[in-house]
Amino acid sequence: MQELIKKYIVPYFGGSNAEVPLEALDDAAVIDGIVLKSDVYAVKPIFFPGGDIGRLAVAGTVNDIAVMGARPLALACGLVLEEGFLIADLERILASMRECCRRVGVHIITGDIKVMEKGAIDEIVISVSGIGKRYELLDTNFSVVERIHPVTSRWLVDTNIYPGDIILVSGSIGDHGISLISHREGYDFKSSLTSDTQPLNGLVEKVLQVGGIVKIKDPTRGGLANTLNEWSEKSQVGITVSEESIPIHENVRAACEMLGIDPLEVGNEGKLVVAVTPPQAEEALQALRSTEEGREAAIIGEATDRSGYVVMETTVGGKRIIPPPAGDPIPRIC
Repeated sequence: MQELIKKYIVPYFGGSNAEVPLEALDDAAVIDGIVLKSDVYAVKPIFFPGGDIGRLAVAGTVNDIAVMGARPLALACGLVLEEGFLIADLERILASMRECCRRVGVHIITGDIKVMEKGAIDEIVISVSGIGKRYELLDTNFSVVERIHPVTSRWLVDTNIYPGDIILVSGSIGDHGISLISHREGYDFKSSLTSDTQPLNGLVEKVLQVGGIVKIKDPTRGGLANTLNEWSEKSQVGITVSEESIPIHENVRAACEMLGIDPLEVGNEGKLVVAVTPPQAEEALQALRSTEEGREAAIIGEATDRSGYVVMETTVGGKRIIPPPAGDPIPRIC
């Protein structure tokens, strides 16, 4: 996907004067102080333990706006339905979207709907776009950062990370992807696996109050491995993480072992990865843990020299490189 975007999409649409342009390939774009995000969701199955395609579409778009350092203001929604799609299922999805919007404090204010002939698409595809306005506390946050090291942007972008910055995650990884594949394929892992799909704008605002936050990301496609490698490449830093420190629920770990999947490459829809300057790291951790969404938060590593590698210190005392995911181990989870 990344190669497709870089090689074919960006050459046609890049080159704008946006503060954070398309070619930055960040979580969202910024122009004239407004954060803009657009995303398409084709998850299968459309209903899964812990959520559905509607909740996922709203939460996913809101999260991509929030992690840039903006408060979500409004959303637009496009629905593409397969002929024969049940009205009862549509209303269930719409109710879920409404509930998620109410939780976030935004409205869907415009959109479109199309119906395709039977077999042209798989049930339903949802596109959600949104805009956000810069958090006022973002300037205060960066005044703390810039006393410690420079940043490339006063937005929360992938190029802001500097050697010494501490890496945190807001909770256990892999829950969403493993929940979906378990439900989709009918695997019985003798335990409840539930997606973590949820809006995280409140959690972002909470941790920004600490100051010293240089970047936040929701590790969706490609999971934690993809996030860390993007940070390493774009900020030109090395990143070292501790395998022992990365929170993974035992049922997720067992399922990944059974399926031959690396949990670090599994997508998440309700977790944050946070890079913070060293003096504020412990306070940021406590801020995350003070919330329901971040109660399992942990410090997992730090940015190192400019080697460009992501390295894991294993539980047996060795080290291994964490490469960027070569493909999607669990397709159609978002």
